Amino acid sequence: MSTFAKRERLLLADLLEALGPYAPTLCEGWQTRDLAAHVVVRERRPDAAGGMLIKQLASRLDRAMEEFTAKPYEELIQLIRTGPPRFSPFQLKQIDEVSNTVEFYVHTEDVRRAQPGWTARELDPVFQDALWSRLERTARLMGRNTSTGLVLRRPDGRTAVANRGTPVVTATGEPSELLLFLYGRHSAAQVDLAGDADAIEKLSSGKQLGI
Repeated sequence: MSTFAKRERLLLADLLEALGPYAPTLCEGWQTRDLAAHVVVRERRPDAAGGMLIKQLASRLDRAMEEFTAKPYEELIQLIRTGPPRFSPFQLKQIDEVSNTVEFYVHTEDVRRAQPGWTARELDPVFQDALWSRLERTARLMGRNTSTGLVLRRPDGRTAVANRGTPVVTATGEPSELLLFLYGRHSAAQVDLAGDADAIEKLSSGKQLGI
């Protein structure tokens, strides 16, 4: 049985292949080639991927990114499509689902929503619930640096608290859109913000969300 992570992986690979190596993305400074290299490094160079969070490993990450960005674009796409190496923990279905469902969904939208005339995907309720489950577990981490309180609300009224500060901003949208907002894709996420006007402006214009 296919998984959400596998489905999003293949969607991302197909999209990157169709657009070629020089298409824009929502990741500042990155074209599709750079994003493809990032995905491959994350799965195949765990010794370097830690540089995304640990400053002491940043130079190793930079070297790995340069190495993979220089590879033929078609090779990068194939490495994404075929998945992690044989003995990688990402080969385990449960770890793959937990670690990659959101990763590949967000990066697929990074590519889709950077193109002219994009429209939001129709996502089934089961997938939306899966994204909500992951959002509930990571909301506090992703929202820890906000200068205001932040509540995430689904259209059905269910909520998750990303920050307990004041004043409070409430972001309302489908789980898929709230995830993009929480990961810092403010310009492309389809969410409604309610609350103190100054707090909304700071939250929307700053780089307070995401890892």
